[in-house]
Amino acid sequence: MARLARTAGLTDVQQEILSTVRDFVDKEIIPVATELEHKDEYPQEIVDGLKELGLFGLMIPEEYGGLGESLLTYALCVEEIARGWMSVSGIINTHFIVAYMLKQHGTQEQKDTFLPRMALGEVRGAFSMSEPGLGSDVSAITSKGVKDGDEYVLNGQKMWLTNGGTSTLVAVLCRSDEGHPEGTAPHKSMTTFLVEKEPGFGEVRPGLTIPGKIDKMGYKGVDTTELIMDGLRIPANRVLGGATGRGFYQMMDGVEVGRVNVAARGCGVAQRAFELGVSYAQQRHTFGKPIAAHQAIQFKLAEMATKVEAAHAMMVNAARKKDSGERNDLEAGMAKYLASEYCKEVVEDAFRIHGGYGFSKEYEIERLYREAPMLLIGEGTAEIQKMIIGRRLLEEYRFQG
Repeated sequence: MARLARTAGLTDVQQEILSTVRDFVDKEIIPVATELEHKDEYPQEIVDGLKELGLFGLMIPEEYGGLGESLLTYALCVEEIARGWMSVSGIINTHFIVAYMLKQHGTQEQKDTFLPRMALGEVRGAFSMSEPGLGSDVSAITSKGVKDGDEYVLNGQKMWLTNGGTSTLVAVLCRSDEGHPEGTAPHKSMTTFLVEKEPGFGEVRPGLTIPGKIDKMGYKGVDTTELIMDGLRIPANRVLGGATGRGFYQMMDGVEVGRVNVAARGCGVAQRAFELGVSYAQQRHTFGKPIAAHQAIQFKLAEMATKVEAAHAMMVNAARKKDSGERNDLEAGMAKYLASEYCKEVVEDAFRIHGGYGFSKEYEIERLYREAPMLLIGEGTAEIQKMIIGRRLLEEYRFQG
């Protein structure tokens, strides 16, 4: 995109990384995305290309073999990748959430064991909070980890696990009452367990089953699965951070990174929808002139571009706030909420500009129209974001009387 979604104050290194990613998206992702999406085919060649670019180690510290880049750099890369195909950005999102959680909360042994291989893309991360009856109420988790000697035994069913089949390391949130007496607040009796597994489906290690992919309306290519634990045994040194009861806070810290990611995805999809809409509007003629010459279409394009700019600015602000070390749940919630809602609206406007052709699978906008709704619910629904935003605002603007 020539003019929209520019980011001020980037270093030469950041600009070089983004230029490389943008070229990769234009040459390797956009030309094949719609075909692979219609086939629901995992984009192995694209993933291999991302490994060669070093993107799986983008935010992992240099001491562990990564590039040591900021959340802002990562978010801007995600924005570019989602512009090509949102599913690819989903493949790296959960990987980075787990890497971030390890970097921030892992023991030294856990960091040394996993981060170097994650930087190379040899270990691929996924994280799992949701359950079939859970929705947004994380405190209602029923999956449980029980101490048994030097091991924990995990039982329960998890849901909506992105990269469930292709991942080899899953951060799983479970109840762990050991050391936390009855009556302890639910969020204080949760633990994150690091579960290693083989890629694939079926029983991927004793006590752990990954059923087949969930068939989805959009967001295809990336594998979304359930995760079933039935007597799964893992060593005690695979408790993230080495102590129970911290899992909720660890996961929420990771989810803040995930919300910036979803905001970036919304920005990328909206950018692509605008590109398709403004291009088609200049090619399609009605009443003797391009439809772009009609004021009604110009108004629509103006609204779309403004939404793209606004969402991008808010996403960049949320990423920079997190990079500064400050609390950013308010900014991340606002960015995720606005970017996902604006993405839906920009995609729909581009769909309308295409007219009947927008309904055809031969046109890229049809794919974007099915992908955008996932952003409305991923990493917390709009209603959850509003709750977070509202509570934080009341903290900041507490009435003094």
